Amino acid sequence: MVLFGLLLLPVLLLLLLYFIVRPRPINIPIKNRHVFITGGSMGIGLAIAKQAASEGARISLLARSVDQLQKAKESICQAYEVEVSIFSADVRDYDAVERAINEAGSIDVLVVNHGVYYVEEFETQGLDVMKTMIDVNLMGSFNVIKAALPLMKDRKDKGPASIALTSSMAGQVGTYGFAAYSATKFGLRGLAEALQQEVLENNIHLSLIFPPVTETPGFEPARKTMPEITKIISSTSAGMKAEEVGKITIQGIKSGSFSIPCKLDGRALVIATAGLSPQRCFIMASLEVVFAGLFRFVALLLQWNWYGIIEKKKITEKKNSNSKFGSLK
Repeated sequence: MVLFGLLLLPVLLLLLLYFIVRPRPINIPIKNRHVFITGGSMGIGLAIAKQAASEGARISLLARSVDQLQKAKESICQAYEVEVSIFSADVRDYDAVERAINEAGSIDVLVVNHGVYYVEEFETQGLDVMKTMIDVNLMGSFNVIKAALPLMKDRKDKGPASIALTSSMAGQVGTYGFAAYSATKFGLRGLAEALQQEVLENNIHLSLIFPPVTETPGFEPARKTMPEITKIISSTSAGMKAEEVGKITIQGIKSGSFSIPCKLDGRALVIATAGLSPQRCFIMASLEVVFAGLFRFVALLLQWNWYGIIEKKKITEKKNSNSKFGSLK
């Protein structure tokens, strides 16, 4: 009898989660729909655009550089027979963003992908640099969504629509040197969780994309100025190609997933940091419930490793500093 009860417990848990997960499961089509991507002229944004184009979507790209936008458009049109429109605007300029979006027309899938990042210890990083990240990554996202939302609500095609925001694994866990950047990416999670509740009645579904370190044009310049501790910690997680992230992103959007991790350790972080985030899949919900404690333990081990790296590096730097001071004497 006890054995039967133990066997029945997982079944009851799955049944309960099947009925209580919210929002409900959804499939969001991409073919013959309008996909608008900010930061779409290169890197992850361009990879997402190409993946959407490969599935028959109409593409609109927004970025600052007209030359880069034109190159991106040509690369998509050479590979796929789809309509591609380009718009030059700075996401910090609401009026410019609104004009571009109004010209593009009704949007079915909005991918808020733009972003900048500068990695440096909080104490030495300039407030002007921090403000730039906040203005682009966070306020820029507000501007894009604010401008697009009325058109998305009034779209003729009342099928399911999507707003996907590119966060980062640095938006799941804070890491040395990423204090200001992580703050902007953590902010996107709060935006997505709250906005999902507001727009669900309009059949609009939010997604958060959590790419790891990705091979993009902006990565190498940023790596050159990274603190050594940040480089060591970042090396514990393998990077990805933009094309891989683009493919996973479109798959996640189509399934209506709220959290879209890009690798296995990213999936573990999603489970460990699930909190009150929406969850459509009752199978994933069951994994979050069952393994929450285990992944919290793994997270503590990870933190133990990171703090050990930081401590060793600081001791080494102090010894080197003392030895230099002694030689000057």
